[in-house]
Amino acid sequence: LPVITRYWFGGALAVTVMCNFGFLPVMKMVWTWDRVWENFEIWRFLTPFLFVGKFDFNTLMALYMLQSYSNRYEMEPYNTGGGGGTADYAFALMFGAISIVVTYPIMGLLLPAPPVFARTLMMFVLYVWSKRHPTAPTSIWGVQFQAIYLPFAQIGLSIAMGGMFSDMIHGIICGHLFYFLVDVVPIVYQKDVLHTPQFLIDQIGIGAYVPPANNTAAGNNVWSPPGRVNPPSDAAGAGPSRGHSWGSGGERLGSG
Repeated sequence: LPVITRYWFGGALAVTVMCNFGFLPVMKMVWTWDRVWENFEIWRFLTPFLFVGKFDFNTLMALYMLQSYSNRYEMEPYNTGGGGGTADYAFALMFGAISIVVTYPIMGLLLPAPPVFARTLMMFVLYVWSKRHPTAPTSIWGVQFQAIYLPFAQIGLSIAMGGMFSDMIHGIICGHLFYFLVDVVPIVYQKDVLHTPQFLIDQIGIGAYVPPANNTAAGNNVWSPPGRVNPPSDAAGAGPSRGHSWGSGGERLGSG
């Protein structure tokens, strides 16, 4: 698994298992602004994106979808300045997490939404991936269709199985906002409004992340830059300006 997917999936699996077995209190994991503001419980900015839910089939499916589609999108995200690589995926997750937290109070007024965001962020990633690769083949239980229909098929499946779906709709709304800003606005209005922060590019590098080589001579306390470079999936973004490969769509057929 690529590096971000590996840590996100591993963290989600660990937190979900520990909460279900009583090693971690669930109420300490969920999002509540009052506890953050009044008690400075800042870990709540992270833990709602790691706790998936109680053990049931929907939770297992959510963990599988998180691992699968985070992996696929991390391998070829929209190029927002990091060459279509790991830094761009990290920025997309940051955008998704912030937009989910900011819009959660509004969403709660429209539909009952749980104060945990792992499935919401998973649907954010899945929706953006489906817009990035709309014609990629995918399937649910052997039924084949194009990726553009996958988010809505997942919602339909969740409803059919009696599961929660408001968090999935929330993720799609935030995902569509990201897609609109990163794909539609540059084409229609000729403006790039989303850019991967330079500190992410400095820490992660251009293109797919490559761990730094061990620098034993310099000691263990000396920071080394990330390896340079696995070829970026969107080579137009490797130069000083962002650039976009708008015509190709970037589909990787056979990855369903």
